[in-house]
Amino acid sequence: MAKPEDPYQTLGVARDASQAQIRSAYRKLAKQHHPDLNPGSKAAEARFKLVSAANELLSDPEKRGRFDRGEIDASGQEAPPRHSYREHAEAAGGRRYGAHGAQPESWSQADIDDMFGSMFTDEARGDTRPRRGHDERYVLTAAFLDAVNGAVRRLTLPDGRTLDVKIPVGTTDGQVLRLRGQGGPGRHGGPAGDALIEIRVAAHPLFVRDGQNISLELPVRLSEAVLGGPVEIPTPGGVVRMRVPPHSDTGTELRLRGRGVPAHGTLPAGDLRAKLRVVIGRPDAALEAFLRDWKPEHDSDPRAAMEEGP
Repeated sequence: MAKPEDPYQTLGVARDASQAQIRSAYRKLAKQHHPDLNPGSKAAEARFKLVSAANELLSDPEKRGRFDRGEIDASGQEAPPRHSYREHAEAAGGRRYGAHGAQPESWSQADIDDMFGSMFTDEARGDTRPRRGHDERYVLTAAFLDAVNGAVRRLTLPDGRTLDVKIPVGTTDGQVLRLRGQGGPGRHGGPAGDALIEIRVAAHPLFVRDGQNISLELPVRLSEAVLGGPVEIPTPGGVVRMRVPPHSDTGTELRLRGRGVPAHGTLPAGDLRAKLRVVIGRPDAALEAFLRDWKPEHDSDPRAAMEEGP
């Protein structure tokens, strides 16, 4: 069986690449190899799956960390266990270590001193007043469309509990959700702390978000650009039909009102902005023969402005 491809090599990024660099590399490769842009190409489809798998691993801080430490391989499968002092540090009671679909934040020394120091001091003084539990922080990677449209995702915590996390419509990257009473247990009958879940929104191969608006690059045939006509276009809410105006050039931007991020809170629904990219397609002998004999009624040089210089 072939060894899984290194995800860093698949995306063409360094091992210390930032999340922004990983997102940028993924978007570039996903557009290049997306099946919708390469109809009928098995090679492009296979490459797109590899790129998507690499991005899924590296965009999830927990999975990336486990891969870097050699705990899982490039396909996400468990690697042979390696024993170290971390096993003792991360044993039972370590609620902040490891969670399916979430990456817990590490404790600072101040947090540790505060928790244990106050605990021992309280007990020594005989202080049995109710104490609220500590808040616990996690990072959850959400799919782009889940963040846009809203979704419920189940989160498994280190102690085996599961939480159904409601991702609100229009959730933005870095937004923190508070699940009250789902954090550390209280002491002496005090209330539990809260679970604070930071949402990190994964990149999408087609869509880019800008506030309430969403943009994408839409490939169109030469005939569609010249003659105009209806085309199907993907949106966060599903595929819709829109009309391309005749004589549309590459770079022409079309807008679908209300087809961006849905309305939520006090914010209205955003728009979908589709920037056209004319695709010539495969070699066509008939088209080539037509263009050799074609005499345009109004000839113009598209590079005339460039020749004039700055």
